[in-house]
This record gives sequence, structure tokens and C-alpha cells, in this order.
Amino acid sequence: MEISDQLRCLFSAQVEERDGSYVVEVPKREVRTGSLAAGDTYRVALVPSPSSGGDDEGDDADDATRAERGDRGTDDRSGRSPPVEEGEERTVEIEDIGEQGDGITRVERGFVVIVPDTDQGERVTVEITDVRENVAFAEVVERRSYYE
Repeated sequence: MEISDQLRCLFSAQVEERDGSYVVEVPKREVRTGSLAAGDTYRVALVPSPSSGGDDEGDDADDATRAERGDRGTDDRSGRSPPVEEGEERTVEIEDIGEQGDGITRVERGFVVIVPDTDQGERVTVEITDVRENVAFAEVVERRSYYE
């Protein structure tokens, strides 16, 4: 699958039926962080999540194999690789808290990095511990003052 350079945000949501229509809600954080503006028109692409039993099951195996080898390479389908590498350190601000309580931040191209044991608004230096095609995971190395 090719992903446009114009991608504004990426999130997971369920399609819900409401009053005879089907609705996908956009999280408030996407507007708060400036990724989207209320009232503007956007193109929406719907891709089945791995847990929904979509046709992407073989792709997940390829991604897992690549991750086990430590091979970031370029994503064969999009021609782009994640903008972070395992072992890399970055100073980030936690933008939101996910459903499981982990901190969420975004780096280049809106790429999501999950950081456990952090609070929204907290500024931390993290080490990237695991990189996948569309998300990375990191651990806190140092908690910083907001003004550093």
C-alpha cells in the first residue's frame, strides 16, 4: 500500500452505525495537535486492522521477520521507512495517553511512538526500543523540565 506524503494523521477507530449512517469518529487529539482542522474536508482511507481478520495477515508475518532481523529497510509497499531506529534517543513531548495508559508522541510525518509510564504534557528523553512499520515503542531515559 502506498501512503501519500500528505498524510495528516493515523489512528484506529471502529465504524459505528448512527441514525441510519455509518460513522468513524476522529479523536479530539488530532485537532488539538494541529493535524486536522474542524470544518475542513479530508480524504479518508479505511484499512482493516490486523485484529479484524483483514487480508493483511501475510504482511504482518513479513514485518515480524524483518523486525526480528533488525532490518528497517524501506517498506516495500510505501517506499518509505520509519523515521526512527532502534537505539536512537530523542527528546519528545507526550501529546496524549492511549487507551492502555501509555504516553503517545509523534515524530516526523506523524509517526507514532508509544512511551509507557509517562503523563500527557511531560517532556522526556526516550530510547527507541522497538520499531515497526507504523509505530515504535520507547523507554524513558530522562525526564526533562518543560523549559529545557
